[in-house]
Amino acid sequence: MLISKPVAEAIRAGIVTQAFRRWDAPRVKVGGLQLTPAGLVRFDAVSRVRDPEKLTERDARTAGVKDLATLQKFLAPRERKPSPRGGRGGDTVYRIRLSWAGEDPRIALRESLPDEDTLRDLATRLARLDARPTGPWTLEILEWIRDHPRVVSKELAALRGVDLLPMKVDIRKLKTLGLTISHDVGYELSPRGVAYLDWVERVG
Repeated sequence: MLISKPVAEAIRAGIVTQAFRRWDAPRVKVGGLQLTPAGLVRFDAVSRVRDPEKLTERDARTAGVKDLATLQKFLAPRERKPSPRGGRGGDTVYRIRLSWAGEDPRIALRESLPDEDTLRDLATRLARLDARPTGPWTLEILEWIRDHPRVVSKELAALRGVDLLPMKVDIRKLKTLGLTISHDVGYELSPRGVAYLDWVERVG
């Protein structure tokens, strides 16, 4: 389920406590967690809205929508093929109760300094990421981010001669391992990432 950064921040603050989506069937599980720009969000309940016309202004506000008219417009049926991830496809409107469930676990991970066994494990994981037809890429990106912190990523894409969006997907894989930190503009290595590159240079 797509959750924007402003809505995620409002969930964290306890201002937004629910969401509404038009789906063919629920696409989230009660008790499930989703990683958002503001940390982990838990899906506490999912129920069918039998009459969307009876939603209220309070429903709109607690869903992070400015008013009821905007919410009703968002939930109106669309004459188009439903998107696999979007919120407007399907015949049924669902109410999803939400709550903030904790910090992004990658934050603690990126601050942790790896021991020798962990460094070897990281090298193995990165080698798996490198094992694709286009060839190795992880070390090149990590070194560029180290040398160009907070530089707009399109410069790296142009330098490497690759499309920007797939490259960003690759960088998110490095972030999942706790090696990079994303900023509004560009990236930087985390303490964990710095330690890994120092280790790579040390072992040759």
